[in-house]
Amino acid sequence: MSSVRAITSGRDIVISSANEAGGFDGQMPVRQVRLLIGSMLLVFATILIFVAADGLTMPMRLALMVFATTLVCWTIFDLPETPVALAGALALGATGTVSEEAMFAALGNDIVWLMIAAFVIASVLQASGLVERLTFRLLAPFQRVSSLFWAVTLTIFATAFIIPSTSARAVIFMPVFLGLTAAIGRPGVTRALALLFPSVILLSAAASLTGAGAHLVAVDFIRRSGGKAPDFLDWALLAAPFGLVTSLIACGLILRFFLGAEDRNAAFEPCTPAERQPLNAQERTLLAVTALIVLALATSGLHGVALPFVALIGALVMASEKVSGLPFRKALKSVEWNLLLFLAGTLVIGEALMSTGTAALLADRAIGMLSLVGKPPAWLVILFTIILATFAHIVVASRTARATVLIPALALPLAGLGVNPAVLIMAATLGSGFCQTLIVSAKPVALFGGMEPPAFTPSDLMRLAAMLLVPFIGLLTLVAIFVWPLMGLGY
Repeated sequence: MSSVRAITSGRDIVISSANEAGGFDGQMPVRQVRLLIGSMLLVFATILIFVAADGLTMPMRLALMVFATTLVCWTIFDLPETPVALAGALALGATGTVSEEAMFAALGNDIVWLMIAAFVIASVLQASGLVERLTFRLLAPFQRVSSLFWAVTLTIFATAFIIPSTSARAVIFMPVFLGLTAAIGRPGVTRALALLFPSVILLSAAASLTGAGAHLVAVDFIRRSGGKAPDFLDWALLAAPFGLVTSLIACGLILRFFLGAEDRNAAFEPCTPAERQPLNAQERTLLAVTALIVLALATSGLHGVALPFVALIGALVMASEKVSGLPFRKALKSVEWNLLLFLAGTLVIGEALMSTGTAALLADRAIGMLSLVGKPPAWLVILFTIILATFAHIVVASRTARATVLIPALALPLAGLGVNPAVLIMAATLGSGFCQTLIVSAKPVALFGGMEPPAFTPSDLMRLAAMLLVPFIGLLTLVAIFVWPLMGLGY
């Protein structure tokens, strides 16, 4: 993971190198420019919010100011997401914009507990090597490169329902990638697989409610905006087909444009005899418990037990030494507490925007401005939302931060034009899941792109993203316009 941290913090390094070539002295000029631009934006935001804008209560002004400040810190100053989100939440609590009870309640939010349980389950699966073993066993029948790629895509897609972090899935599948590339022994196939693994990991995350923290933020906003929030099964029905089709499209594009006919038709032995050995008793038990957890999550609407309770019960069983052989305290060490604290901070910011009426006021004023040029058709509003959300990863690196920004600033105001708010929230959230244009855009891309020697180049990544962009936007637009309303989203 050190390579991931090195690469994900490498934007300034790349810029610095370019500036040195152009005669600048290291990183300092770039940082000074960012500091100047960000400071000017914050001064402008302060004047606009506290002086120029009328009809706002003080809680509204404070909520807007914290929102604007966190956005500038994430994008212009490029500060770490979690400290910024927590500082924003503390500022809202200290000024009384949200109550102290609401601020600390965010840490005990059912969304946070759901993610904790999911991380514990993922930790057990990773430590046991079960996912890796099962993957090799599933891939054993496929002895041609083209069929292997489709099988890998479907296998990675399936893990979105049990492993909550795209970074964790990237780490879990790295040994599979290394084993396959060693068995195949073709540089072209190595490059194509290095593009396939992170692409499918990121695209398939859309399928599951726990696939990304941004999805839980979206559900919270749907609930607060008056719609019926989707549960685990509802989300899968709404988003899994989109996640599956986009993953398959990515696989097809990689096969067609990054591999020649000889590589596509090459035969190989995908796994060793040792990897074909039957699962032992402990592995069979873990597999059965995992299947029961997924089934219980999917049927929560029938048995009435809340998702966090189901997930926590499953996590306690999975992390039992008698079941997995892994001590519970060790399983807890792998929980991404940084992500959970970030999620709690963004929930507080979202709470402030909704409870103070700021989001509703923004929506009303946006409607007033847009009414001057006429009311656009619903399909155009949805398409506009999706396009902006899809390109947002270039500005805001964190998926959850993008959802926190896009939903109140884009989706809710545009919903005033007659589009169901839940549809726009879902569209903005899933659109923000496109984050593979640059190596620093997402940790799975950084992990697979940061190997030595590099498996693919930045131009390979840009080329794939350019080819995938139009199908991604087009399919999501069609689903949002024609499918989700028929499924009762938001009602």
